[in-house]
This record gives sequence, structure tokens and C-alpha cells, in this order.
Amino acid sequence: MNPQKLESLLRNVKTGRISIEEALIRLKSLPFEDLGHSRVDHHRSLRKGFPEVIWGEGKTSEQILSIMKELRNKGQNILLTRLEEKKAKKIKAVFRKSHYYPLSRTLTFLTHPVRLVGKGTILVITAGTTDIPVAEEAAVTAEVMGNRVEVLYDVGVAGIHRLFSQKKKLDEARVLIVVAGMEGALPSVVGGLVDKPVIAVPTSVGYGASFGGIAALLAMLNSCASGVAVVNINNGFGAGYIASLINRL
Repeated sequence: MNPQKLESLLRNVKTGRISIEEALIRLKSLPFEDLGHSRVDHHRSLRKGFPEVIWGEGKTSEQILSIMKELRNKGQNILLTRLEEKKAKKIKAVFRKSHYYPLSRTLTFLTHPVRLVGKGTILVITAGTTDIPVAEEAAVTAEVMGNRVEVLYDVGVAGIHRLFSQKKKLDEARVLIVVAGMEGALPSVVGGLVDKPVIAVPTSVGYGASFGGIAALLAMLNSCASGVAVVNINNGFGAGYIASLINRL
């Protein structure tokens, strides 16, 4: 239950449109709903400002659908991450108005329009084209959480003039998400150019010595540029979520 739904419920009780008994029934499952395989956290949007997000990997289509139905019944907007296309087809057959993003493997279903709560623009940047799927996960996450999002792709250090030509975009953004694999140098460069928070996302893109993104992760953790924070390897969702929290302040 989101704050608007709860406020509406309380107003209806106050005016007598809904009885106290009916309100108690609706609030009974507010903390969480036990589905046997999952405990759906309906209280999260009140605590955190956004509903529970469903991780698609490792869950069956049936499990995902049962979780989605409970979230929909509580009037929550729904976000799924790491959802393979085969499962997405089964979900879309039930939730026909859902939208699947194959590049980022995310799916959204809206029970109500997304309200713009971000104060400025979140700019998502990638070093290379191969980093785009992780960047798209960050972008979809930030958008469904109520932010204006712009993207700037394939502006890595191998051709740094491509980044410098977009300096106006860097300056106008309120939060920047910088996604890079290989040696992971781009977040340090961006961090040295702006006075905004930079969230660095290492990806597993690279040859053998990149060790599946560990080289980029360590490079970003050791950045000499101030104002750079780092999330886990390929964690576009985490970057989008943090950027959204910062953008609300």
C-alpha cells in the first residue's frame, strides 16, 4: 500500500464511507503477505518510498505471477529485474499492460501513473555500447521511481573527446550514473569534471584480466576523483535506486 492509498483509506473511514471493520480487513496484510514461497513486503513503499522490487532470476513464472498479483491488489507499481524473455512472455499473457525491456531484462506494470518526485535529471553514461544493458537497467529503475532520465552512451576514454563534447549535459544533470567495464576509468574522468554525485557501476565487460568486472570494480573503488561512489558489478538496479534517493533530496 502506497502513502496515497493509505491516506485515501483513512479519509474514507473518517467520512464514514468505509467502516472501521472493513478498514481493518484491508490493513490486516499491510506488513506482509505470506504466499508460502515468498513473503511480500507491502509495507516497503511506506518505509522506503517505493514498493518491493521482484528479482526474476531463480523464480518460476508462477511464483512471480503470484507476487505480482498481490502487489497489484495493493495498488503498487511493479518492477521486475533480471527477467528472461521466456518468463516475460508468460507474465505478459496475464499482465497484458506490462512492458518488457529485453535489453535490460526488466519488466514494469503500472497500477497508477508514475509521479515525478525527482528534483532534477539523472544522466546515465556508458563507456561502451556493450555496457548499455546494465545502463538500461539503471535507467528503467530510475524512471519508474519517478525521475527524469537522460542517457549518454559510448563515450569512453578510448575517445574522450566524445565525452567532452557533451559537457553541457554533464553540468545540467543532478546525479550521474557512469557504467564501464574493461579498466573502469570513465567514472574517475566524469568525477573530475562535475560537482554532482557520481555513481560508478562496474560491468563484467572485458578480456580475461578484467576478471569478470573485478578489475573495473577495484579501479572505481580506488578512484582519485572526489564524489564517486561505487555499486556492485553489473548492478544497474542498485545505481538507479540510489540515484533516485539522491535526486529526491
